[in-house]
Amino acid sequence: MTKDKYYIIDFDSTFTQVEALDELGEISLEGEENKAAILQQIRDLTNGAMEGKSSFTEGLSKRLALLKANRRHLKPLIQLLQNRVSDSIKRNKEFFQAYADNILIVSSGFKEFITPIVTEYGIKEENIYANTFKFDEQGNIIGFDKENLLCLDRGKIKLLEELALEGDVYVLGDGYTDYEIKEAGLANKFYAFTENIVRDSVVAKADDVAPSLDEFLYQHKLPMAISYPKNRIRVLLLENVHPKAIELFKREGYQIETVSGALSEDELCERIKNVSVLGIRSKTQVTKRVLEHANKLMCIGAFCIGTNQIDLNSCLDAGVAVFNAPYSNTRSVVELAIGEIIMLCRNVVDKSTKMHQGIWDKSATGSVEVRDKKLGIIGYGSIGAQLSVLAEALGMDVYYYDVIERLQLGNARKCETLKQLLEISDIVSLHVDGRTSNKSMFGAEEFAAMKDGVIFLNLSRGHIVDLPALVEAIKSGKVRGAAVDVYPYEPASNNEEFVSELRGLPNVILTPHIGGSTEEAQENIGTFVPSRIMEYINSGNSYQSVNFPNIQLPELKNAHRLIHIHQNVPGVLANINSVLASNQVNILGQYLKTNEQIGYVITDIDKLYDKKVIEDMRQVPATIKFRILY
Repeated sequence: MTKDKYYIIDFDSTFTQVEALDELGEISLEGEENKAAILQQIRDLTNGAMEGKSSFTEGLSKRLALLKANRRHLKPLIQLLQNRVSDSIKRNKEFFQAYADNILIVSSGFKEFITPIVTEYGIKEENIYANTFKFDEQGNIIGFDKENLLCLDRGKIKLLEELALEGDVYVLGDGYTDYEIKEAGLANKFYAFTENIVRDSVVAKADDVAPSLDEFLYQHKLPMAISYPKNRIRVLLLENVHPKAIELFKREGYQIETVSGALSEDELCERIKNVSVLGIRSKTQVTKRVLEHANKLMCIGAFCIGTNQIDLNSCLDAGVAVFNAPYSNTRSVVELAIGEIIMLCRNVVDKSTKMHQGIWDKSATGSVEVRDKKLGIIGYGSIGAQLSVLAEALGMDVYYYDVIERLQLGNARKCETLKQLLEISDIVSLHVDGRTSNKSMFGAEEFAAMKDGVIFLNLSRGHIVDLPALVEAIKSGKVRGAAVDVYPYEPASNNEEFVSELRGLPNVILTPHIGGSTEEAQENIGTFVPSRIMEYINSGNSYQSVNFPNIQLPELKNAHRLIHIHQNVPGVLANINSVLASNQVNILGQYLKTNEQIGYVITDIDKLYDKKVIEDMRQVPATIKFRILY
């Protein structure tokens, strides 16, 4: 005969995100002159009891005396608590309803505010164990029922001894009093619930940690509202990605690990094991070898514009989606380019250097306005196009060249060849991507085709320009001013010396790859990339992926979603549908998109189905990856 299982759940900071008596103080002490100091005393008493550092009974009496609360304060407290139910509790309402007979709320709080909250989730009133208030004739809270076991020190132990539950008992809570149930031998396991608050002394005593109710349900093979606990999704973030990204991933419940700098291939091969999401910037190289060590990798976030540091084809072979931030730092790069154009035309850097040396060199020689100058933009993507708009507003004549047909903005004029653009431009600015075919696209021949005394900028990729050819062009006077933000080799960290033949040359602005390094741009990137990654993980939405077929999916409602990634070979969709048909699965919606390498099939199905279909889907020939969402 199968033994019953009982699930004992605490209320304050577990079922709800807050301690109810602390919140009652916020309400009852409104207008009190020393409110802040009194509330801090109440919190200190709460924490002392929850961490097992002080007498619970004594602390409870002191807290109620400090609160000066009345019955009329309970209604606004209940309304507040209804909005502060823990996120993982809210989304798993069906669990509470389905297992109502086996779920007990055991709390040192008070029934007057606990019962209205938990019964909304299907928990039976007879299964709620908590203290009760005592009121005077005016409705003031003057104490508590001292006959109630839960007002006593070790009260939860005394209650469980009295209940004498026959079966397995599992306790979920955030306080020392919850741990004491297990310590007394009255529970099989105590889980420290850390979704809302982490008490180190309690975590140290716990059999296991439950960062959410999802994790608890997953371990006990109980029905969950989501497919997989978010805390089991490991995210590795390298190269000082913006704190906003860390905040968003943490808020989602993911397990975060950060590294300040880039990792070598060997280091990344070691660290990538069991990682689901990798976040990098421009220095980390994600190679085929790295991907071979990535046993759980679902997606990569490039917190920058370019993705040439990632082997996109190998990512496709491994079923790993890649997302970047193609537009998030556009304005920052453009503003730097405009500023550098003006400074180079006015020879500001050399004049500033002389001033620091005590040399007063007031002269207009070689100093020109940018107005009426011809700006040649090579690469008319988002950065090149926005640069043309700002440059035109400054009175410049704008020309552009791109191997892809682009619609010009404003009065910008397209050049049919690169040579044509170079011959007419006073200023040349490079804004091409970092694909391998662009390596050394700009060398001695291109510099020779330019006007004498031209201004040259490279804020795109370091390997695009032949550096010795640029150095020679500067020394010969062909290029009278240059701004370079990117280099064929860049230091791995701020501690490594920057070595380059460009150092010390006249009227040359050197910046350490900071074109997109503004607070605004980094925050935009830190928000945009995680949002795309979370959309992909949570719904299968591949919209704006760099390498995956782009599918923008409807919201998943009242269904389970099967996500199938496969090699793009004939017959896979037919095989998928054959599996679904043989398992008598009802299809609610199906979406397919392919590229040259892979196919991406999303199938929404009824919630009721034989779980055998999941294993059958994984066995479909040419399958790369399969997962299920609900």
